[in-house]
Amino acid sequence: MILASQSPRRRELLQDAGFDLEIVPADIDETRLPGEKPIELVLRLATEKAESVRSGLSHVPADGLLVAADTIVWIDDEALGKPTDAQDAARMLRELSGRTHSVSTGVCAMRLDGEANLAARTAFVETTEVTFWDLSDAAIAAYVACGEPLDKAGAYGIQGAGRLLVRGIRGDYSNVVGLPIARLVRELAPLAAGDDLVANAIRIGGAHA
Repeated sequence: MILASQSPRRRELLQDAGFDLEIVPADIDETRLPGEKPIELVLRLATEKAESVRSGLSHVPADGLLVAADTIVWIDDEALGKPTDAQDAARMLRELSGRTHSVSTGVCAMRLDGEANLAARTAFVETTEVTFWDLSDAAIAAYVACGEPLDKAGAYGIQGAGRLLVRGIRGDYSNVVGLPIARLVRELAPLAAGDDLVANAIRIGGAHA
């Protein structure tokens, strides 16, 4: 499989599900369009990333699969990207404190023929609701000081120390990490030439347990 992303978290989730990966990052303009909703944004960006990588391929992986994704943290229709600095990270965390926000991941998966032409495609958005505890100024300062928020959308990583900020989630945990892997495996099944991807992923996951 070709993964059109440099995210180590997406790479780990796919490898844990048994996929052999080739990383080919996409280079597109990710600017939000006027009036574009967060869910519309992530679906468009995932699709554009997949097409950008597909159009530049000189070869196709053995399974013919290409996957691209884009994740956004949003609240009140405001998209929270990666903070520009520590002060911006603290601002985002104060905004999320004691509230429920959404994490949406757009995914575009393609099956390619031997010449990298599109044979089949699926695209979807998965959204998870995340609720934060009320955060004290001291807790926010300590979390920002650890450095983890600075390269994370929304200024936190649920798979790291940021889990201590989270009171609860409603939906898919792996989606908050960066890829809704259980749904993706099922969406890939019709594209994968009859392979039972769900059964294979369960076998691989059991071997890792």
